[in-house]
Amino acid sequence: MSDAGQEPLVFASRHPIVQEKLTELRERTTPPPRFRALVRELSWLLAYEALADARTEGRTVKTPVGTATGHVLADRIGLVPILRAGIGMAEAALELLPAAPVWH
Repeated sequence: MSDAGQEPLVFASRHPIVQEKLTELRERTTPPPRFRALVRELSWLLAYEALADARTEGRTVKTPVGTATGHVLADRIGLVPILRAGIGMAEAALELLPAAPVWH
């Protein structure tokens, strides 16, 4: 639990798609290939939510019709999976952040 006035230490996603996939993941009859696919899908969704407030900085890019200002992540983001179960989640997160280092 966090101190009064501070952000909570744990974020539980209330997104309906996350909840539905988590329910299917927990189902006893979910076959192993589907279970692995659900871990990957949930990892993408949770990483997406976790990075919602990541800092960005502007970057000018050349487009086919001129230049535009885009955004890149301003901070170096690393992944620290909890061994065994977290390894599959880290692999999915690396699809979103291919340059992120993975620390064990």
